[in-house]
Amino acid sequence: MDILVLIGRILFVLLFLASALSHLTQTKPMAAYAASRGLPSPTAATLGSGVLLVVGGLSVLLGIWADLGALLLAVFLVPTALLMHAFWKETDAQAKQLEMIQFLKDMALAGAALMLIAFFSYAGHDLGLTLTGPFFDFD
Repeated sequence: MDILVLIGRILFVLLFLASALSHLTQTKPMAAYAASRGLPSPTAATLGSGVLLVVGGLSVLLGIWADLGALLLAVFLVPTALLMHAFWKETDAQAKQLEMIQFLKDMALAGAALMLIAFFSYAGHDLGLTLTGPFFDFD
């Protein structure tokens, strides 16, 4: 079971760590996109979200307070879905469909992150292949 959880953690965080790399190495174009979506302080938001993705992703991957790391990822995902993928504002049908897909992907991943919070908080001490137990105690 421990190895399945580890494989799941690895697969789950691949997207976040790759995205973090883009946020931190392609900051200017990503900030320009954020600005086009009306985000205030787009460069700071891009860098800040990149750091949030690195910390949350590595926390889940390495099992260092993985429940807290999953919370950080959820904190990134929900506002990103609402602010960056507001499909209801699109007038072009193709753009609307693409933004809806991105919105739903972010919300689905946020749901998975919330489940991981509960999972790691409940079973964290019994899970192998983690460096720490859970940050939260929901007993």
